[in-house]
Amino acid sequence: MGTWDTGPFGNDTAADFADALDDVDPDAREALIRGVLIRTIDATGYLTEADEAVAAAAVIAAQCPGGESVDTTCGPETPMPAFPADLRALAGEALARIADDETGPASNWVDPQDLKQWRVTLTRLRAVLSPPPPTIPLFDVRT
Repeated sequence: MGTWDTGPFGNDTAADFADALDDVDPDAREALIRGVLIRTIDATGYLTEADEAVAAAAVIAAQCPGGESVDTTCGPETPMPAFPADLRALAGEALARIADDETGPASNWVDPQDLKQWRVTLTRLRAVLSPPPPTIPLFDVRT
């Protein structure tokens, strides 16, 4: 079937990754996600695991403030463990890499509107994964 939707699990590869998350021992889920993110960040040339990395980022973003829950129709059906905070930065970095890759998943879209919507999905995930820095007062004014 290939690619049928612009969401993080809207293609065969991402749906297969969701199945792998469901099938693997719960203690191994973090390693599966971490591995795909690191391989995407470190890849040279074609990003072979870009679809899986987007799906992994969506799973992590779902645990962040402002994150959307994962659609279990094509996403993982089992509850995910709480992932460590450092995966947020890895997911954001992997998404930045994917967003800059013109020959990867972006080339799947024939309809420009679908490409635009897919990029909106990436941007939304990146915004959730990279929250604004905390506000720190510059001066402590006492009267």
